Amino acid sequence: MTTRVPPERRRRRPTRSGVLLSEELIVQTALRLIGEHGPEALSVRRLGAALGCDPTALYRYFHDTDDLVLAIADRIIGDAMEGFAPGDDWVASLREMALRVRAGYLAHPRAAALAAHRVTRRRNEIRAVDMGIGLLLTAGFEPSAAARLYLAFIDTVLSHAAAEAAFKALPRPQREADQRAWRNVYQDLDPSTYPALTAVRQELPGMADGSFEEAVELLLEALAARAPRNGAAGGVGAVGG
Repeated sequence: MTTRVPPERRRRRPTRSGVLLSEELIVQTALRLIGEHGPEALSVRRLGAALGCDPTALYRYFHDTDDLVLAIADRIIGDAMEGFAPGDDWVASLREMALRVRAGYLAHPRAAALAAHRVTRRRNEIRAVDMGIGLLLTAGFEPSAAARLYLAFIDTVLSHAAAEAAFKALPRPQREADQRAWRNVYQDLDPSTYPALTAVRQELPGMADGSFEEAVELLLEALAARAPRNGAAGGVGAVGG
């Protein structure tokens, strides 16, 4: 496990260009580099050049690039959850959490590949997990069930959000070719060989839109049906409702 850099080593320091170096600035710059050039751009050398500082100065704030990756992942969570306050309806609050996670990943699609499967061990992640499990405890689930079901919920949300982000991160020609496939290739299949696809042929173009919202609704319906205090929730309705 990576040890956090002590706060006294993370004081704001000026770079050669006069910019005050800080953990926040490094994370922000790393996100920009990844957004512009992909995850492979995350190196101490490139970060140092972008910040106008000696690359070794970064080690005052992060032990290594993996430590920085965890900070980036936590920054995405923090941005996504900013201003979120769970309401009385635990189902609606979980839905909002899911949509916020998705929006956070789509805002940084190239960085999402680095973040989705990591445990950041930092404040934003810890706060989000606490709120999510707290919502399930409010629904009446026992502690063991609340922890287990939150994991199922957030893993589903992260997986779908990461898949959408990965698609968004593809070069535009590849994205458009994949989207056209549902309108072209799948429309011209032999009915005798693919009877099921032929039966839903008119619906297939919608496959290009992804399944995030429907997957979240299915999961929320299942959670609401199992909740000991099911009646306390406002019900499972349309996303955003």
